[in-house]
Amino acid sequence: MRRFKKIIIILLALLLILPSFLTTASNNDSTEEDTDPTKEGKFSSKDEVVYATLSATGESKEIYIVNSFEIEEEGKIIDYGTYSNLKNLTNLSEIVQDDNQVEFIASKGEFYYQGNLNNKDLPWDISVSYYLNGEEITPDELAGMNGHVEIRIKTRVNEQVDPVFFENYLLQISVPLDSDIFSEIQAQDGLIANAGKNKQVTFTVMPEQEEEFIVEAKAVNFELAGIDITGIPSSMPIESPDVDEMTNEMKTLSKAISELNDGVADFKSGVTELNVGVAALRDGSSQFNDGVNKLNDSSPDVVNGSKEIELALESISTSLQDLPDIDTEGMNELVSGLNSTASGLGEIITQLESLKQNVKEAYENLDTAIANIPSYELSTKEMEDLRNSTANNETVEKLIDMYNAAKEVKSVYTNVKPTFEAMDMTMQGVINALSEMQIGLNTMAEETAASLEEMNDIGKIVQLQQGLQELASNYTVFHSGLEAFVNGVGQLSNSYQELHEGIVGISDGTNELENGMDDLHKGTTELDEATSDLPNQMTKEIDQMISEYDKSDFEVVSFISNKNKEVGSVQFVLKTESIKIEESTTTEEPTEEKKGFWSRFLDLFK
Repeated sequence: MRRFKKIIIILLALLLILPSFLTTASNNDSTEEDTDPTKEGKFSSKDEVVYATLSATGESKEIYIVNSFEIEEEGKIIDYGTYSNLKNLTNLSEIVQDDNQVEFIASKGEFYYQGNLNNKDLPWDISVSYYLNGEEITPDELAGMNGHVEIRIKTRVNEQVDPVFFENYLLQISVPLDSDIFSEIQAQDGLIANAGKNKQVTFTVMPEQEEEFIVEAKAVNFELAGIDITGIPSSMPIESPDVDEMTNEMKTLSKAISELNDGVADFKSGVTELNVGVAALRDGSSQFNDGVNKLNDSSPDVVNGSKEIELALESISTSLQDLPDIDTEGMNELVSGLNSTASGLGEIITQLESLKQNVKEAYENLDTAIANIPSYELSTKEMEDLRNSTANNETVEKLIDMYNAAKEVKSVYTNVKPTFEAMDMTMQGVINALSEMQIGLNTMAEETAASLEEMNDIGKIVQLQQGLQELASNYTVFHSGLEAFVNGVGQLSNSYQELHEGIVGISDGTNELENGMDDLHKGTTELDEATSDLPNQMTKEIDQMISEYDKSDFEVVSFISNKNKEVGSVQFVLKTESIKIEESTTTEEPTEEKKGFWSRFLDLFK
């Protein structure tokens, strides 16, 4: 009885509320019906959100657009787009489509409707492939598997669609990973973040870029929720960074490179001077070596000629020892022999004077060339700094070798210089001695010829005999000294040949070094020219990079039709199908018996 009373009370309450509800519903319907269908409405902006369902491998399956309007004046609104199906998401008013024109009546405020698309492509071609333990596998086969998994996501431009979206939109790709299934997650170009107890890997594709991303993980009973892909305009303005500090550093670097180039230029000039000096040293050494060799080659003739003079003097001296045997014919031969010997000495003197002059000139050239070799002193630290510089290592090592060799040549020359100077004095002494002997022989020949006319003057003959004996004795000593001098010339010729070969090697090395320094200077000059305006170049590059990604001046266009105006924003929301383990058994739920209104109403009180 009490329960029955309760039901009666509820029924009475419904009878009181129902008229009010019907009145409100009637008023809402009348709002739309009261709107004049011939009156043109007006909206301030329109937004489009493109939703797409993709297969697990990225193929497009279903696309629909939710259009939202901000209505300023109620009335008839015209939109454009070719849809396969339309749905009013705001109220129950009808939406009419005629070809590609959509008409609906909207009140002031927000209005939403959905349109499905059949033959419409997305601006991006997206493909997703799966690999298990290095082998490609289909999504259906991968479900429930264990092992090392790779998910490869590729984005490419769809050339069949207006490129405005590819050029101005960025994509954000999110891969949700259940921590109960995935571990040891790796994504080289992605951001791995926590999403509750699970993980989420996020990738970003910049406008005008085609990318490929890889997610790697160890999976147990593989399942994957759908991959979310969002496309939004890259319209956020990018401010130019403060690069003053960086440009100052670049200026310092540019200045340092310029100073390096100047240093290399000075260094190259020094190497050129070194090469010129060493070349002159080589020429002087070659002349000196030739002179010494000629002197050494002519030494046997000088010694043999001197020996003949010695024997002749001894023979004359012996022949004059026995005065009774002297005859006029023998004395005439003596005079002729003295004149011939004097003439021979004259030729030897001429040759020695010529040789002395050649040796002197060669020595002077050699001395000048040695003096022209720079006397720089490089410390061990300076050598290490040179090795650690940007200069070519092979060129630097050649330079250091030439530097050491040049120092060695100067040191050796300093030690042998007194020998060269003494050689000139010795040769002059020999020439002077031979000249005196020549004069003596000529005088003796003249006096002997004069004495032939006075053969009766025994005193003069004795004087002649004594003079010849003394000359023969002194010449023997001279001849011994001449032989010692010639032996010294031979030793000098042999030893100097080695020194000359070393000088030739140094000359070849400095010539190659100069060529290497030419290449090095060309390289530093090019580097200097390329970096002289480095701060401005860097600023231009930064501005260019910013301009490539700064899409703040992008004007949004409609995805569905270029006839749509006042488009505020267009966004893309894409999602791949999830990969699930199929249930082995299915249970059928019992079908409920259909109940009438009163039965369902009474169930509220049970």
